[in-house]
Amino acid sequence: MKASEFERWARTRARGKYRFVLFSGVLAYGLPMFVIMTFIIPHPKITRPESALLWLLTGAGYGTAMWLMQEYRYRRAAPKS
Repeated sequence: MKASEFERWARTRARGKYRFVLFSGVLAYGLPMFVIMTFIIPHPKITRPESALLWLLTGAGYGTAMWLMQEYRYRRAAPKS
């Protein structure tokens, strides 16, 4: 992890995990996927509420996975004290 990435993640990390998951996972991934997979490429057997639940939960999972991966990289790059 580069110094600039380290500093940026330290700032993001200070804002909190839930905020990161909400913005990076649910809103930046889950919401666009919901729109695409519901209105542009609809599945004939999945209703809109089911699709919304599916993609918002998937977005939360994606955000959580990204948080865990960045935390791992951050902790490896952090100076040992």
